[in-house]
Amino acid sequence: MSNYYDIIIIGAGLSGIGAACHLSRKNTEKSYLILESRESLGGTWDLFKYPGVRSDSDMYTFGYSFKIWDDAKSFADAPSILKYLNEAAKEYNVSENIAYNQRAVSYAFSSNDNLWSIAAVDLKTNKTHTYTSRYIFNCSGYYKYDKGYTPDYNGLSNYKGKFIHPQNWPKDLELNDKNVVVIGSGATAVTIVPKIAETVNHVTMLQRSPTYVGALPNKDSVARFFKFILPKKLAHKAIRVKNVLLDMAFFNACRKWPDTMKKYIVKKAQKELGDVPVDPHFMPNYNPWEQRFCLAPDGDLFKSIRKGKASVQTAKIDHFNEKGIVLESGKELQADIIVSATGLRILPLGGVKIYVDSTSIDISKLYVYKGCMLSDLPNLFLFVGYTNASWTLKSDLTSEYITRVLKYMDKYNFQSVCPKTKDSNLKPTPLLNLNSGYIYRAHNILPNQGDKAPWRVYQNYVLDYKMLRIDKINDAFAVFK
Repeated sequence: MSNYYDIIIIGAGLSGIGAACHLSRKNTEKSYLILESRESLGGTWDLFKYPGVRSDSDMYTFGYSFKIWDDAKSFADAPSILKYLNEAAKEYNVSENIAYNQRAVSYAFSSNDNLWSIAAVDLKTNKTHTYTSRYIFNCSGYYKYDKGYTPDYNGLSNYKGKFIHPQNWPKDLELNDKNVVVIGSGATAVTIVPKIAETVNHVTMLQRSPTYVGALPNKDSVARFFKFILPKKLAHKAIRVKNVLLDMAFFNACRKWPDTMKKYIVKKAQKELGDVPVDPHFMPNYNPWEQRFCLAPDGDLFKSIRKGKASVQTAKIDHFNEKGIVLESGKELQADIIVSATGLRILPLGGVKIYVDSTSIDISKLYVYKGCMLSDLPNLFLFVGYTNASWTLKSDLTSEYITRVLKYMDKYNFQSVCPKTKDSNLKPTPLLNLNSGYIYRAHNILPNQGDKAPWRVYQNYVLDYKMLRIDKINDAFAVFK
């Protein structure tokens, strides 16, 4: 067949490159092609150009299980992550298997031959190419690459300064001696504010409500000790296990003892802020980890506030005027530049249309199986990371699970695997366990999770490790043909 590959991988970002590396390591007999809509690999880390863009998970868990992170910094900037991804792609000969400028627009499965047909538009020529494969690995992430989310601000057209979204940061934006307002309190705002505080006259982080922010050292002394006493590979594994367990312990403590952990986090923030009061700007009205927790490597955000280069306003916007923002209190924030760090637009599976035997599929009616497949969709695997830990921990487990599935299917000469809910009497619940705005806005387009395994997404590495790497492949819900 023309344009046939055993596996089509959608997206050459962190998950797609990782999945390809795993295939090169453990399923060498399988042919694959990565379809990437952009002109270069890297996904998020090549797209985002805003100041200070970095990981908000430590690189010992955000990096791959099979490739050592050898930098002293735990929280890496985008150029360092891109370098790491390019090295992995080169080491495992992934680069030669990427087709760029190919945007997948539809997947169509035929039960007669157990094959997927993937239609992709060449963004250079606008021509549509069709690829055929036995399996699809959807590694396109979860948000819309073209445009971030910006609220419908009252009077925005009146503003005469520069108004930008971090997802479309201008290359030539001049920040020297400017007064800047960054709207938002999530990871992007927490990253941008201390970085530009070094250059601007003053930057104000304007938040509607506070977020939990914790300071962690960017150089891990325990990791440094492990590297000193152990061989590189063993040290990498030991640091990875240590960080996974610490992250899980912190998350579970926040869920089990929310009041105690809230006091602890707020107390630590006050210590970082010095004489600047923690109330109200770093005292959220929700429990820790009901929304994603933000990290400030080496306490950079708190330092900027202590020095007076940055400040925080906790208030609602009434309207924009020519000079800036007018708050509901009537206070005016004048700004040369306003950055709307207000989140992403979720786009499940890259927005592709899906068909099974010519029937259109609505994924919002489906259930997630083992966190990496969807009910009633054969031979299609999803790569989605954790919300409470490193993205890559889950994508690595997904690849390990797929390796087991492919070997099992080859052994018994199966052509397809399809999760079926059967008579499970599942109670549909929201897929993601956070009440963040970008998740709430997408609740009607995301697939569901159930109330019990394997349809429950636990956001727990240990439980997922057992389910994906230890439990048997052929359970009561996986239908092999």
